[in-house]
Amino acid sequence: MSVIHEVDHIEIITLQDNYIDVTASDNTETVTRARKLSGGAIGQSILAEHGFSAFITLWRGTDKRHMLFDFGVSTFGAAHNADVLGVPLDAVEVMALSHGHYDHFGGFAELAGRTGRKDIEFIVHPSAFRTPRYIKYSSGATSVMPPFHRHTVEEAGLRLIETCDPYPLLDDTVLFLGEIERKTAFEKGLPTAFFEEDGVEIWDPIEDDTSLTIHLKNKGLVVLSGCAHSGIINTVRHAQTATGIQRIHAVMGGFHLSGPLFEPIIEETADALKMFEPSYVIPCHCTGRKAINHIEQEMPDTFLMNMSGTRMTFSA
Repeated sequence: MSVIHEVDHIEIITLQDNYIDVTASDNTETVTRARKLSGGAIGQSILAEHGFSAFITLWRGTDKRHMLFDFGVSTFGAAHNADVLGVPLDAVEVMALSHGHYDHFGGFAELAGRTGRKDIEFIVHPSAFRTPRYIKYSSGATSVMPPFHRHTVEEAGLRLIETCDPYPLLDDTVLFLGEIERKTAFEKGLPTAFFEEDGVEIWDPIEDDTSLTIHLKNKGLVVLSGCAHSGIINTVRHAQTATGIQRIHAVMGGFHLSGPLFEPIIEETADALKMFEPSYVIPCHCTGRKAINHIEQEMPDTFLMNMSGTRMTFSA
Protein backbone atom coordinates (compact mmCIF):
# COMPACT_ATOMS: atom_id res chain seq x y z
CA MET A 1 0.00 0.00 0.00
CA SER A 2 1.31 3.44 -0.96
CA VAL A 3 0.92 6.46 1.29
CA ILE A 4 0.00 9.65 -0.54
CA HIS A 5 -0.33 13.00 1.18
CA GLU A 6 -3.61 14.88 1.18
CA VAL A 7 -3.79 17.99 -0.97
CA ASP A 8 -5.92 21.07 -0.44
CA HIS A 9 -6.78 21.96 -4.02
CA ILE A 10 -6.70 20.28 -7.43
CA GLU A 11 -7.10 21.80 -10.87
CA ILE A 12 -7.26 19.63 -13.99
CA ILE A 13 -7.15 21.51 -17.30
CA THR A 14 -8.05 19.26 -20.23
CA LEU A 15 -5.63 20.09 -23.02
CA GLN A 16 -7.28 17.55 -25.32
CA ASP A 17 -10.63 15.80 -25.44
CA ASN A 18 -13.08 14.72 -28.13
CA TYR A 19 -15.60 17.53 -27.69
CA ILE A 20 -15.80 21.32 -27.63
CA ASP A 21 -18.72 23.75 -27.43
CA VAL A 22 -17.50 27.35 -27.47
CA THR A 23 -20.99 28.63 -26.63
CA ALA A 24 -21.19 26.68 -23.34
CA SER A 25 -22.06 29.00 -20.46
CA ASP A 26 -22.40 26.53 -17.60
CA ASN A 27 -19.48 27.66 -15.43
CA THR A 28 -19.66 26.75 -11.74
CA GLU A 29 -17.20 26.65 -8.85
CA THR A 30 -16.10 23.26 -10.20
CA VAL A 31 -16.37 23.74 -13.98
CA THR A 32 -14.71 26.53 -15.97
CA ARG A 33 -15.08 26.39 -19.73
CA ALA A 34 -12.35 27.59 -22.07
CA ARG A 35 -12.34 31.34 -22.44
CA LYS A 36 -13.63 32.63 -25.74
CA LEU A 37 -12.18 36.13 -25.56
CA SER A 38 -8.64 37.48 -25.84
CA GLY A 39 -8.15 41.13 -24.96
CA GLY A 40 -11.88 41.71 -25.29
CA ALA A 41 -11.97 40.18 -28.78
CA ILE A 42 -12.91 36.70 -29.94
CA GLY A 43 -9.72 34.64 -29.90
CA GLN A 44 -8.60 31.33 -31.35
CA SER A 45 -10.79 28.32 -30.81
CA ILE A 46 -9.86 25.38 -28.65
CA LEU A 47 -9.30 22.24 -30.74
CA ALA A 48 -11.10 18.96 -30.05
CA GLU A 49 -9.61 15.70 -31.31
CA HIS A 50 -9.91 12.00 -30.55
CA GLY A 51 -7.28 12.09 -27.84
CA PHE A 52 -6.68 12.99 -24.22
CA SER A 53 -4.23 15.21 -22.36
CA ALA A 54 -4.41 16.94 -18.98
CA PHE A 55 -2.39 19.60 -17.16
CA ILE A 56 -2.69 19.05 -13.41
CA THR A 57 -1.99 21.58 -10.66
CA LEU A 58 -1.97 20.67 -6.97
CA TRP A 59 -1.77 22.78 -3.82
CA ARG A 60 -0.62 21.39 -0.48
CA GLY A 61 -0.58 24.33 1.86
CA THR A 62 1.30 27.01 -0.03
CA ASP A 63 3.23 24.46 -2.11
CA LYS A 64 2.07 24.42 -5.74
CA ARG A 65 3.03 21.61 -8.14
CA HIS A 66 2.38 20.86 -11.83
CA MET A 67 2.43 17.83 -14.10
CA LEU A 68 1.24 16.54 -17.49
CA PHE A 69 -0.77 13.35 -17.96
CA ASP A 70 -1.06 12.14 -21.56
CA PHE A 71 -0.38 14.24 -24.63
CA GLY A 72 -3.24 14.01 -27.13
CA VAL A 73 -3.36 12.50 -30.59
CA SER A 74 -1.88 15.04 -33.02
CA THR A 75 1.54 16.65 -32.85
CA PHE A 76 -0.02 20.11 -32.41
CA GLY A 77 -3.51 19.91 -30.85
CA ALA A 78 -2.78 19.84 -27.11
CA ALA A 79 0.10 22.31 -27.51
CA HIS A 80 -2.16 24.71 -29.43
CA ASN A 81 -4.75 24.52 -26.68
CA ALA A 82 -2.10 25.11 -24.03
CA ASP A 83 -1.08 28.28 -25.89
CA VAL A 84 -4.66 29.54 -26.19
CA LEU A 85 -5.34 28.82 -22.52
CA GLY A 86 -2.05 30.31 -21.30
CA VAL A 87 -1.05 27.08 -19.57
CA PRO A 88 2.44 27.43 -18.01
CA LEU A 89 4.12 24.42 -19.55
CA ASP A 90 7.48 25.65 -18.27
CA ALA A 91 6.22 24.82 -14.76
CA VAL A 92 5.77 21.09 -15.51
CA GLU A 93 7.79 18.94 -13.09
CA VAL A 94 6.67 15.43 -14.04
CA MET A 95 5.06 13.72 -17.03
CA ALA A 96 3.14 10.44 -17.06
CA LEU A 97 1.61 8.37 -19.85
CA SER A 98 -1.50 6.27 -19.28
CA HIS A 99 -0.64 3.72 -22.02
CA GLY A 100 1.12 3.37 -25.33
CA HIS A 101 -1.69 4.21 -27.77
CA TYR A 102 -1.26 6.97 -30.34
CA ASP A 103 -4.22 9.08 -29.13
CA HIS A 104 -2.36 9.58 -25.86
CA PHE A 105 1.26 10.08 -26.94
CA GLY A 106 0.88 11.87 -30.30
CA GLY A 107 1.64 15.31 -28.89
CA PHE A 108 4.41 14.18 -26.56
CA ALA A 109 7.41 15.66 -28.38
CA GLU A 110 5.79 19.07 -28.86
CA LEU A 111 4.59 19.37 -25.27
CA ALA A 112 7.90 18.10 -23.86
CA GLY A 113 9.79 20.63 -25.96
CA ARG A 114 7.58 23.48 -24.81
CA THR A 115 8.39 22.82 -21.16
CA GLY A 116 11.96 23.90 -21.89
CA ARG A 117 13.07 21.49 -19.18
CA LYS A 118 15.37 18.46 -19.16
CA ASP A 119 15.86 15.52 -16.82
CA ILE A 120 12.34 15.60 -15.43
CA GLU A 121 10.67 12.27 -14.71
CA PHE A 122 8.61 10.54 -17.36
CA ILE A 123 6.68 7.64 -15.84
CA VAL A 124 5.21 4.80 -17.89
CA HIS A 125 4.47 1.08 -17.78
CA PRO A 126 7.13 -0.81 -19.80
CA SER A 127 4.53 -2.39 -22.10
CA ALA A 128 3.69 1.07 -23.47
CA PHE A 129 6.63 0.56 -25.85
CA ARG A 130 5.27 -2.73 -27.21
CA THR A 131 5.34 -2.95 -31.01
CA PRO A 132 3.91 -3.93 -33.41
CA ARG A 133 0.42 -3.43 -32.01
CA TYR A 134 -2.66 -3.60 -34.18
CA ILE A 135 -6.43 -3.92 -34.27
CA LYS A 136 -7.69 -7.05 -36.02
CA TYR A 137 -11.14 -7.01 -37.59
CA SER A 138 -13.50 -9.93 -38.20
CA SER A 139 -12.70 -9.67 -41.92
CA GLY A 140 -9.06 -10.44 -41.12
CA ALA A 141 -7.93 -6.92 -42.00
CA THR A 142 -5.72 -5.09 -39.52
CA SER A 143 -4.94 -1.50 -38.53
CA VAL A 144 -1.43 -1.05 -37.22
CA MET A 145 -0.95 1.22 -34.21
CA PRO A 146 1.79 3.87 -34.46
CA PRO A 147 4.58 2.88 -32.02
CA PHE A 148 5.93 4.83 -29.08
CA HIS A 149 9.69 4.45 -28.61
CA ARG A 150 12.02 4.74 -25.64
CA HIS A 151 14.42 6.79 -27.74
CA THR A 152 11.67 9.40 -28.22
CA VAL A 153 11.65 9.98 -24.45
CA GLU A 154 15.43 9.98 -24.27
CA GLU A 155 15.74 12.43 -27.17
CA ALA A 156 13.42 14.79 -25.31
CA GLY A 157 15.95 14.76 -22.46
CA LEU A 158 13.55 13.25 -19.93
CA ARG A 159 14.41 10.73 -17.24
CA LEU A 160 12.54 7.56 -18.17
CA ILE A 161 11.04 5.56 -15.31
CA GLU A 162 9.32 2.30 -16.22
CA THR A 163 7.21 0.63 -13.57
CA CYS A 164 4.49 -1.99 -13.26
CA ASP A 165 3.91 -0.99 -9.64
CA PRO A 166 2.30 2.08 -8.09
CA TYR A 167 4.76 4.97 -8.17
CA PRO A 168 4.43 8.20 -6.13
CA LEU A 169 4.95 11.53 -7.86
CA LEU A 170 5.38 15.16 -6.80
CA ASP A 171 6.58 14.37 -3.28
CA ASP A 172 3.96 11.68 -2.65
CA THR A 173 0.92 13.78 -3.62
CA VAL A 174 0.05 11.87 -6.81
CA LEU A 175 0.08 8.11 -7.29
CA PHE A 176 0.75 6.56 -10.71
CA LEU A 177 -1.25 3.36 -10.27
CA GLY A 178 0.85 1.00 -12.35
CA GLU A 179 -0.66 -2.23 -13.63
CA ILE A 180 -4.35 -2.43 -12.77
CA GLU A 181 -5.60 -5.64 -11.17
CA ARG A 182 -8.56 -6.95 -13.16
CA LYS A 183 -11.31 -8.49 -11.06
CA THR A 184 -14.70 -7.48 -12.49
CA ALA A 185 -16.56 -10.10 -14.48
CA PHE A 186 -17.71 -7.69 -17.18
CA GLU A 187 -14.56 -5.63 -17.92
CA LYS A 188 -12.69 -7.92 -20.30
CA GLY A 189 -10.44 -5.54 -22.26
CA LEU A 190 -10.34 -4.91 -26.01
CA PRO A 191 -10.88 -8.25 -27.80
CA THR A 192 -9.66 -6.93 -31.18
CA ALA A 193 -6.27 -5.74 -29.87
CA PHE A 194 -3.23 -7.83 -30.77
CA PHE A 195 0.55 -7.60 -30.90
CA GLU A 196 3.27 -9.68 -32.46
CA GLU A 197 6.20 -11.17 -30.57
CA ASP A 198 8.85 -13.35 -32.21
CA GLY A 199 6.54 -13.77 -35.19
CA VAL A 200 3.65 -15.01 -33.04
CA GLU A 201 0.32 -13.17 -32.82
CA ILE A 202 -0.80 -12.62 -29.21
CA TRP A 203 -3.92 -10.97 -27.80
CA ASP A 204 -2.97 -7.61 -26.30
CA PRO A 205 -4.32 -7.16 -22.76
CA ILE A 206 -3.02 -3.56 -22.83
CA GLU A 207 -1.64 -4.10 -19.35
CA ASP A 208 0.21 -0.78 -19.64
CA ASP A 209 -3.14 0.96 -19.22
CA THR A 210 -3.15 2.87 -15.96
CA SER A 211 -4.35 6.00 -14.19
CA LEU A 212 -3.42 8.59 -11.58
CA THR A 213 -4.99 9.15 -8.19
CA ILE A 214 -4.81 12.10 -5.80
CA HIS A 215 -6.16 12.34 -2.24
CA LEU A 216 -8.20 15.52 -1.73
CA LYS A 217 -8.31 16.50 1.93
CA ASN A 218 -11.66 15.70 3.61
CA LYS A 219 -13.15 14.57 0.27
CA GLY A 220 -11.46 11.36 -0.88
CA LEU A 221 -9.71 10.16 -4.01
CA VAL A 222 -9.75 11.84 -7.41
CA VAL A 223 -9.07 9.15 -10.04
CA LEU A 224 -7.96 10.29 -13.50
CA SER A 225 -7.83 7.71 -16.30
CA GLY A 226 -6.63 7.87 -19.89
CA CYS A 227 -8.74 5.15 -21.55
CA ALA A 228 -9.37 2.66 -18.74
CA HIS A 229 -8.76 -0.35 -20.97
CA SER A 230 -8.44 -2.24 -17.69
CA GLY A 231 -12.00 -1.16 -16.87
CA ILE A 232 -12.90 1.99 -14.98
CA ILE A 233 -14.38 -0.05 -12.11
CA ASN A 234 -11.22 -2.14 -11.82
CA THR A 235 -9.25 1.10 -11.94
CA VAL A 236 -11.13 2.78 -9.08
CA ARG A 237 -10.96 -0.36 -6.96
CA HIS A 238 -7.23 -0.61 -7.64
CA ALA A 239 -6.83 3.02 -6.50
CA GLN A 240 -8.64 2.17 -3.28
CA THR A 241 -6.46 -0.88 -2.68
CA ALA A 242 -3.21 0.88 -3.57
CA THR A 243 -3.86 3.81 -1.23
CA GLY A 244 -5.99 2.20 1.48
CA ILE A 245 -8.50 5.04 0.97
CA GLN A 246 -12.07 4.00 0.19
CA ARG A 247 -13.83 7.32 -0.23
CA ILE A 248 -14.10 8.50 -3.85
CA HIS A 249 -14.56 12.18 -4.68
CA ALA A 250 -14.26 12.18 -8.48
CA VAL A 251 -13.81 9.70 -11.31
CA MET A 252 -12.63 11.40 -14.49
CA GLY A 253 -11.21 10.31 -17.84
CA GLY A 254 -11.86 7.90 -20.68
CA PHE A 255 -14.01 4.92 -19.69
CA HIS A 256 -13.77 3.12 -23.07
CA LEU A 257 -17.44 2.24 -23.45
CA SER A 258 -17.83 3.29 -27.08
CA GLY A 259 -18.94 1.01 -29.89
CA PRO A 260 -20.76 -2.35 -30.12
CA LEU A 261 -18.07 -4.27 -28.22
CA PHE A 262 -18.54 -2.17 -25.09
CA GLU A 263 -22.04 -0.73 -25.20
CA PRO A 264 -23.45 -3.96 -23.66
CA ILE A 265 -21.62 -3.18 -20.38
CA ILE A 266 -22.68 0.47 -20.09
CA GLU A 267 -25.45 -0.27 -17.57
CA GLU A 268 -23.28 -2.53 -15.42
CA THR A 269 -20.53 0.07 -15.40
CA ALA A 270 -22.89 2.88 -14.42
CA ASP A 271 -24.43 0.76 -11.66
CA ALA A 272 -20.96 -0.05 -10.30
CA LEU A 273 -19.94 3.62 -10.44
CA LYS A 274 -22.97 4.48 -8.30
CA MET A 275 -21.74 2.07 -5.64
CA PHE A 276 -18.64 4.24 -5.10
CA GLU A 277 -20.93 7.18 -4.24
CA PRO A 278 -18.62 9.74 -5.89
CA SER A 279 -19.29 13.45 -5.72
CA TYR A 280 -18.47 13.74 -9.44
CA VAL A 281 -18.28 11.46 -12.47
CA ILE A 282 -16.65 13.06 -15.52
CA PRO A 283 -16.54 10.75 -18.54
CA CYS A 284 -14.16 11.89 -21.29
CA HIS A 285 -12.54 10.89 -24.59
CA CYS A 286 -13.36 7.26 -25.49
CA THR A 287 -16.35 6.85 -23.16
CA GLY A 288 -18.74 7.26 -26.09
CA ARG A 289 -21.96 9.22 -26.59
CA LYS A 290 -24.33 6.44 -25.49
CA ALA A 291 -22.39 5.81 -22.29
CA ILE A 292 -22.07 9.51 -21.48
CA ASN A 293 -25.82 10.00 -21.98
CA HIS A 294 -26.61 6.98 -19.82
CA ILE A 295 -24.31 8.08 -17.01
CA GLU A 296 -25.84 11.56 -17.10
CA GLN A 297 -29.35 10.09 -16.88
CA GLU A 298 -28.45 7.67 -14.09
CA MET A 299 -26.26 10.06 -12.07
CA PRO A 300 -27.62 13.55 -12.82
CA ASP A 301 -26.39 15.08 -9.56
CA THR A 302 -22.82 13.84 -9.98
CA PHE A 303 -22.33 13.97 -13.76
CA LEU A 304 -20.12 16.69 -15.27
CA MET A 305 -19.60 17.18 -19.00
CA ASN A 306 -15.97 17.59 -20.00
CA MET A 307 -14.59 19.38 -23.04
CA SER A 308 -11.26 20.38 -24.50
CA GLY A 309 -10.08 23.41 -22.57
CA THR A 310 -12.30 22.85 -19.52
CA ARG A 311 -10.81 23.37 -16.06
CA MET A 312 -12.15 21.13 -13.26
CA THR A 313 -11.52 22.49 -9.78
CA PHE A 314 -11.74 20.37 -6.63
CA SER A 315 -11.19 21.96 -3.21
CA ALA A 316 -10.93 20.55 0.29
